[in-house]
Order: sequence, then C-alpha cells, then structure tokens
Amino acid sequence: MTDTASDRPAAPGCPAHGGAVRMAGLEYQQTPSQLYRTLRREHGAVAPVLLDGDVPAWLVLGYTEVSYVVRHDELFARDSRRWNQWDSIPADWPLLPYVGYQPSVLFTEGEEHRRRAGVITHALEGIDQFQLARDCQYIADQLIGAFAGSGQAELMRAYAHAVPMRAAVQMCGMPHSGTDTEQFVDDLRISLDAAEGDDPVAAYARVGERLRRLVGEKREKPGPDVTSRMLSHPAGLTDEEVVQDLISVIAAAQQPTGNWIGNTLRLLLTDERFALNVSGGRLSVGEALNEVLWLDTPTQNFIGRWAVRDTQLGGRQIRAGDCLVLGLAAANTDPQIWPESHVGAENSAHLSFGNGEHRCPYPAPLLADVIARTAVETLLDRLPDLVLAVEPEELTWRPSIWMRGLTALPAEFTPAVH
Repeated sequence: MTDTASDRPAAPGCPAHGGAVRMAGLEYQQTPSQLYRTLRREHGAVAPVLLDGDVPAWLVLGYTEVSYVVRHDELFARDSRRWNQWDSIPADWPLLPYVGYQPSVLFTEGEEHRRRAGVITHALEGIDQFQLARDCQYIADQLIGAFAGSGQAELMRAYAHAVPMRAAVQMCGMPHSGTDTEQFVDDLRISLDAAEGDDPVAAYARVGERLRRLVGEKREKPGPDVTSRMLSHPAGLTDEEVVQDLISVIAAAQQPTGNWIGNTLRLLLTDERFALNVSGGRLSVGEALNEVLWLDTPTQNFIGRWAVRDTQLGGRQIRAGDCLVLGLAAANTDPQIWPESHVGAENSAHLSFGNGEHRCPYPAPLLADVIARTAVETLLDRLPDLVLAVEPEELTWRPSIWMRGLTALPAEFTPAVH
C-alpha cells in the first residue's frame, strides 16, 4: 500500500500534484519493484514524489530517462543551490547530508568538477589492485577467524560491512581497526543510512571532524595512501576540499560495497542456480555480483540533479530548480530494456555506478569489485558449507529508500577447528 498525497492540493507550481507518492516511511522496501511497476503504470518514466516533510521532487524511473539526465549536465546539474525548495527546508532536515551544498566533488560542475575528479582518479590509480586483493583477503581472514569457531554469524555486521570499511579507511591512511575507526565508520553509516533515532546531521559533522584531523596528520607526515596522494597533487586542493572529497570516496567505498557483498551472499545462499555451481568454481560469484547490480543494486535511488532551466523529460514539464531523484534500481529493471524480465548476468550496462561526467571516477568501480569479489570468495573458501540460519523469506531489507541492503544475514556452518 503506497502512501499518496492525493487527499490534499499540491503547492502551486510544484511537481507534487495529486497522486504523488511519499518516499519516506514507505512499506514497500521488501519488494520495491512492485512500487516501481505501479509508478510506471500510473505516471510513466518520471513520477511526482514527496521527500521527507512532503518536499516535492521527481523520481526518474526509466533507463533511457536516467541515462539522458546524467549525460546532460547543461540541463540537469549537480549544484543543489539551484533548488527551488530551499525556503521550505528546515535546518534539521534528515536529507541534508545528501543535498546540502558542500565544497565537494559531488556538487562541482564543469572544469572545476574535472579538476576535482582528476585528483581522485590519480589518487585511486595509485592503489595496486593485487595488493588491495591481498589486503582484503587478510582483513576477511581476520574477521572470519573471529566467528569461525562458533558455527554461526550475523554476516552483515560481522563481515559484509566490515570488510569494505576496513579496506576503505586503510586505503585512506587510517588504522583499519580500533575504537576511533569504529566510531568514524558508525557515524558514516548514520549519515548515509540513518536508522530510527539516529541523528544523521550530527553524525555527518563528526565524520568531517575526523577527516580534518587525518588531513592534518598527512600534511605533516605523508604516506603511501589516497589522502597523501590527493594532498600532493599538482591541482593544489585545499585541506577542506580534500576533506570533502575524502568523504565522497570513503562513503562510496564503504556503504554501497558492503551492501553489494551482502546482497550477493544472499543471492548465492538462496538461489538454486548459484548453489549448484559455487562449490565447483569461481565463475558463478562474478555472475552473482553482476546480477545483484542489476536486480538489487546497493544504491537504489540517488538524490540527485537540479534542473538548470525549464525543460521536459519523459513527457513531464520540469521547472528550473526542480529536484530529480535518479531511480537507479527502477532504471536497471526497466521493462523497456528487459521486456521479458530476464536480466543477462553477463551484461554490464547497468547504471549502478552512474554514467556521464559524474559517474564513479575510474578506477573506483574496479576497486569496489576487487573488494566485493575477494570478500565473497574468501568467505566461501573458508566456510564451504555456509547456509542461511533462517528461511529466505524471513530476511528483511533495511527501511531505506536510498540504500538496498539487508538488516541482517544470519548464517550457520561447521565450526572451524583451530
């Protein structure tokens, strides 16, 4: 049952006309594909929605339409200061960490965006992918060793999120474990995917404070890490610019990759197509990773783009300053590109890493794949008889419209003897 705003008139000129769907507190999380089908049927490829506090926006559902938006920065730009709704946004609005303008690569445009993205690309290219795989295997082995003797584990917290978290902070020059790091990662999770009772705005502020200390430390004593390479780049980013861009790098490496691992483990443990093949070879792990990006993409909706001027999209009249939410999960499952609902696991034309100038900078997708693939393969190698500890239908998804990830993934296996 979707929650609509058809019982009251929309504000004059705003996109939320009768029938707009509230994207907060929805109960569709277990099967969002049903909501996307309903929205397509009722509204087409671009649907009017209401964000937290009934703030109006557009949800772009179509693969063709999302691709068009992300490839036309001159029409749909990233600088959120264009938004025509700022007068109605309270200071404690929960989505501020997503849309509040920051001097970050995420919100820059044109030549400035190319400069900032170039620094990130340079810093990430300095990562040896073979060394990263070895580091991730070591991290994975350490984590598995902590629960292998018990014969059971909750894999989301104990493993799926922990592997990319430790890998990401280590890449940036922080210790991969310890109280300080754990607090940092918890704040990062809250700012990206707040649960009931969390304060994402305060958590985001603490993330920034910790990274300012890290940047200060690396100015004094550089190392072979992403932060030091960003600081030494000829583009000459300020400390605050490096802090803001590090937030983007770490956030992209940690939360989405953790959910990618968790969603892939869920697929491997619940789908007979994979269960028959996993023990026989590695090929099915790669297929599962790719299929998840199509069908259960970790970042299911992304906010967003802001219309530079009045224009049309998917038959809708978009006003200058309107906010567009990119429906990545809806676009990846668009029946226009999969008319028979069959997703080819070998096809990698999904939009999970974005597209256009603001897509995940190279080689970030490759590094995420190294982390995710190593995490999944190491777990299956170490615990070959791993099975779910509950029935598949008992698994639940986090109540987030932005991230697609399980609340828990309880598993059982033969206890390892040390």
